[in-house]
Amino acid sequence: MYMLLYSGSSIGIGAGSGIGVILLVLIQLVAKREDIAERMIIALEEIEKATNSFDKAHQRWRAWYRVQRDFNLLDLHVIAIKKSKIAIQREIDEFINEVAILSQISHKNVLKLFGCCLKTEVPLLVYEFLVHFLEKRKGKLGKTHLHVTEPRSLSWNDRLRIMMETTKVSIPIIHRDVKSANIFLDDTLTSKVSDFGASRHIPVDRTGAITKVQGTIRRLTEKSDVYSFGVLVIELLTRKKPTSYVSSEEEGLVAHFIRLLASGRLFHILDWQVTEEGGKEVEEVAALAATCVKLNPDERPTMRRLEIALEGIQAKARVSDNVTAEKLEGDNTRSRIEEACRSRRYSLEEEFLLSARFP
Repeated sequence: MYMLLYSGSSIGIGAGSGIGVILLVLIQLVAKREDIAERMIIALEEIEKATNSFDKAHQRWRAWYRVQRDFNLLDLHVIAIKKSKIAIQREIDEFINEVAILSQISHKNVLKLFGCCLKTEVPLLVYEFLVHFLEKRKGKLGKTHLHVTEPRSLSWNDRLRIMMETTKVSIPIIHRDVKSANIFLDDTLTSKVSDFGASRHIPVDRTGAITKVQGTIRRLTEKSDVYSFGVLVIELLTRKKPTSYVSSEEEGLVAHFIRLLASGRLFHILDWQVTEEGGKEVEEVAALAATCVKLNPDERPTMRRLEIALEGIQAKARVSDNVTAEKLEGDNTRSRIEEACRSRRYSLEEEFLLSARFP
C-alpha cells in the first residue's frame, strides 16, 4: 500500500462513479447500510480536481511503500489518498473491508474516512490528513512524538490519555494491527487509530451479546488486540521500539519488561520521564500491561475493562496533580506571608528607632 497526500479543493460525495463488481461486494459487506453508495462514493473527477490531476510537480519524497505529495491549492482540507499498488484480490478485500468498517464509525479516536473512489484501475480511499504520529513510519511526512532524539518526549499525562483513547471505539471491532505506527495524533495530541483494512467487526446479537466470529477468522478474538495493546503500553512506558529492542540477555521488549516487573526492577527499563512524572500510577499501568500480554488469551482483560481501569488511573492522576498544585500554591502563599511578616517586623523596629531619635 502507499499513500498520496494532497491539500486541495473540497471533495463532494455522490453516487454515479463507475461502481461495478467492487461496489456490489461492498454493499454485500454492509448489507443493512444501503446509503453507503450515496454517502461514501467520491467521483474521480472530484479527486482529480482536488489534486490537480495527481500532479507530480509537488512530490516531496518517496518512501519504501508509500508516496506522499502536498499541494498549495486554495482550499479546505488536506486529504490523504490511500491506494493499492496493484489490483490483487487481497488488497481489494482489505479496501472493501476498510470502507465497510469505517462507514459505520464516527468516533473522535478513529482516523476519519471521507469516502472512496472506484472509477480507477485500483480503488482509492480518501482520509483526513494528520502529520503527528506516535512512531513515524519510514519516510512518512510529519512529526513523531514518542521516539524522538530530544531528551523529553510525550508527557506522562499525554501517554496515559493516548492509552485510554486507543481503547475506545463506537462499535465492537477486532483491529488486528494495534501498534504505535497505526496511531496518528491531531494538533491537540488526541489519538486517532488508523489502518482498519485487516479489521473485523464483531457481530452483536439483539441481546447485546457478542456472537462468535465466523469464517476464516474463527479463532481470532478480541484478546488478540488486547495483546497488541499491551505491547503498545509497554512501548509508551519505556520509549523503546518492540520491533528492534533486544536486551543484554537477548530478550525482546515484552519479555524483558515482564521479567524486570516481576523482580521489582522495572525502573531499569522505564523511560526516565515516565519515572519522573508518573508517580504511583506507573506501577498500576505496568501491571495492567503485564495482564494484556499473558500467553493465555483467557487470562487477558477485555478492552472495555482496560478502558475502565485506565479511566480510574487517569482520574487518580488528576487528583494527584491537583493536590500537588494546591501544595505548591500553599507553599507559595506561606512564603509570601512569611516575607510580609519579616518586612513588617523590620518596619516596626525601624519606627521604634526613629521615634527614639526624634522625641
